[in-house]
Amino acid sequence: MATFKIEGGHKLHGNITPQGAKNEALQIICAVLLTPKKVTISNIPNIIDVNKLIFILGELGVKIKKLSEDTYTFQADDINLDYLESENFKRDGSSLRGSIMIVGPLLARFGKGYIPQPGGDKIGRRRLDTHFQGFIKLGAKFRYNREESFYGVEADQLYGADMLLDEASVTGTANIIMAAVLAKGTTTVYNAACEPYIQQLCKMLNSMGANISGVSSNLLTIKGIVSLGGCEHRILPDMIEIGSWIGMAAMTKSELTIKNVCWGSLGVIPRVFKKMGINLEKRGDDIFIPAQETYKIQNYIDGSLLTISDAPWPGFTPDLLSIVLVVATQAKGSVLIHQKMFESRLFFVDKLIDMGAKVILCDPHRATVIGSNHESALKATTMVSPDIRAGISLLIAALSADGVSKIHNIEQIDRGYQNIDERLRAIGAKIERIE
Repeated sequence: MATFKIEGGHKLHGNITPQGAKNEALQIICAVLLTPKKVTISNIPNIIDVNKLIFILGELGVKIKKLSEDTYTFQADDINLDYLESENFKRDGSSLRGSIMIVGPLLARFGKGYIPQPGGDKIGRRRLDTHFQGFIKLGAKFRYNREESFYGVEADQLYGADMLLDEASVTGTANIIMAAVLAKGTTTVYNAACEPYIQQLCKMLNSMGANISGVSSNLLTIKGIVSLGGCEHRILPDMIEIGSWIGMAAMTKSELTIKNVCWGSLGVIPRVFKKMGINLEKRGDDIFIPAQETYKIQNYIDGSLLTISDAPWPGFTPDLLSIVLVVATQAKGSVLIHQKMFESRLFFVDKLIDMGAKVILCDPHRATVIGSNHESALKATTMVSPDIRAGISLLIAALSADGVSKIHNIEQIDRGYQNIDERLRAIGAKIERIE
């Protein structure tokens, strides 16, 4: 188990470029299974979760060629379906939450898809019902081996259907779209997720010959076709990483420029950080954050306490609530953080309290943060990263703290952030990886 050793209290300075979006990459890479033709994908982040998925596709028989540090070609013209029922797949697939999204493409193209209970962050219940209810609506038969926690769907032919999703699940929507593009007839998906990741998936599939309309809305219409061709696709910059850098600049009183952020795909993210009192400027397609000695949380116009909560797109992404919570500990003013979607994601605040933060955990979903206005710096401590987003939040806290902190289990951070210690050292952070 590796550890980060961080000497806090140093200002950062310079430019940082966000990696490709992790959540988009997991969907896009699964979509290569829909065609025997070659697919080229660029701006792929070099992170544990994405590399695990690429490995699984290789075991499935996908021909994979690395063209550059972030660009690969994939060709799924000779798939080994026997791997899906092997012990190796049960081990490989169970270690990655994103592996669930191979099921839709496999079902659509080969008539069957299997998956062990996926792994990933321990942030509360993350139901798979939306995925499998969608497949059943399209005509698949569902089976579940409770002893081995192994799911399967099979169908000789999928047929278009009208469906209303019980939740706007991003991965569920992606899986259903990928199954429906090769179904016979027309599928409508209402209450579909419409995050930029889903929009990117739809654009990619349409460039391969699919017929998907309603992209960027919560009502998708998918007219099934017989087969898909190849394409070239570039992944968006990771908006969660962009939000992480904004929070890091504020906490360390640093001047940073975040390069090539694709402003049009950020939604309300800049606005939420502005409500936290953080100054940020749009400079072309970059975000410039000036050094601030203090930042003041805005109240509502009637003077009541600001609440920041997560919601399906175009609402605020739940993946950034942990970062906003940490940033609030050094703000002027107070804020209520309401994490609606996952009931275990706020439990990392006990580590912030140990560092001297004033946080009241109201219940598993809500925390009130009383900012210290940088008048009382956080204290260095030793911590363990519980998941990707809590891990980066603790790293931000450590960079702003007085003294030397250690964060164990940093493999959780590596799952979502590419070479983060090297990139932070390049802008002045004092961080060391201890293997």
